[in-house]
Amino acid sequence: MGHRPALWLLLLPLLLAACALQPPVPPRPARAAIDSFSLEGRLALRQGERPYHAGISWRHDIQRDEILLTGPLGQGIAELDRDPRGARLTTSEGKVHQAPDWAALAEEVLGLTLPLNELPRWLAARVEARSRDEQGRPRRAWVDGWQIDYLDYESDSEDALPTLLEMRRDDIDLRLKIDQWQLP
Repeated sequence: MGHRPALWLLLLPLLLAACALQPPVPPRPARAAIDSFSLEGRLALRQGERPYHAGISWRHDIQRDEILLTGPLGQGIAELDRDPRGARLTTSEGKVHQAPDWAALAEEVLGLTLPLNELPRWLAARVEARSRDEQGRPRRAWVDGWQIDYLDYESDSEDALPTLLEMRRDDIDLRLKIDQWQLP
């Protein structure tokens, strides 16, 4: 029994040294250089009085997108993917819709003109800002008739990524809450 406190005193410096020897976190690329990402979050889309809510899991790179939309209990609502052959939507019932790109797919399936082709750039706040916050990050932008408001970022860093966005055009409102970003 008397040896335990002495043992802990010997182990404590080793434990502290192990914590201090964690590999450094590689620096994150500047927002302007981000062309691939994964994110987890939630979205709310409203057109007029019709609301839609879903969880979103998105893997994006220059050649491919994979998006899974889920309902409140985590069940799959739809899968979307895009590659050089076009864009596809697979519903939970197994029905597949195809179009040349995201925008055409949204128009065909939802009857909405959504900025899906530009959304990866907008999400990373790679826009010409109308106003900026104290760190010089976009706060509000207007792109192709869409008002984009960046309401929150993941940290105070100049290159932090947005975690809460609102996009509006005519009677369409899209709100996206990003819970987690992953960069390659």
